[in-house]
Amino acid sequence: MTAEEGEGRAGVGRIEAFSDGVIAIIITIMVLELHAPISERMEQLWGLWPVFVAYVLSYAYVAIYWVNHHRLFAHATRVSNGLLWSNMLLLFTLSLIPFSTSYLGEHHFARGATILYLLTLLLPSVSYAWVQRIVRCSGRQSEAARAYHRQSLRKGLLSTGVYLLGIPLALVTPWLGIACAAGVAMMWILPTGPIDRLFDASA
Repeated sequence: MTAEEGEGRAGVGRIEAFSDGVIAIIITIMVLELHAPISERMEQLWGLWPVFVAYVLSYAYVAIYWVNHHRLFAHATRVSNGLLWSNMLLLFTLSLIPFSTSYLGEHHFARGATILYLLTLLLPSVSYAWVQRIVRCSGRQSEAARAYHRQSLRKGLLSTGVYLLGIPLALVTPWLGIACAAGVAMMWILPTGPIDRLFDASA
């Protein structure tokens, strides 16, 4: 019996647990970038709004990936080399978000900072597609699972397209790029969407 054959749902659970820990650290790093001003004047606190807005948007993104990672791995049945390394790539791309978040907030949504931020959001979108492809091919093959993957893939492709659209729009004005990022977040956060119903049906 090979190592891959010997790691079924228990091995998948270990990957999930490791991923949960890494994502928790990513969120912790982001919140540590919220430095309280020394002055007690409200003007100083109000001046931190770009940092806080960038943090809120990035927190939503990391939360979205955690939720979808959990749902995706509910369909995984065994551990493969491809699953291990694609998941590590996903975690690496997510680990870049705290840096681009801090850069975006500190530079008050400047054009260059916004483009860097959108590129940072694009990378996990691409790497997540690789993880999903492996789970789709080697995981559960029920009709509900296949329907879940179809719906999730369409939504993921749409998200990637919006990120790509946001980059040239950010050249016009950074806020158009941020609007694209916020729009993708809202698309995934909205409750009782098709993905949620399909996950409930296949669980």
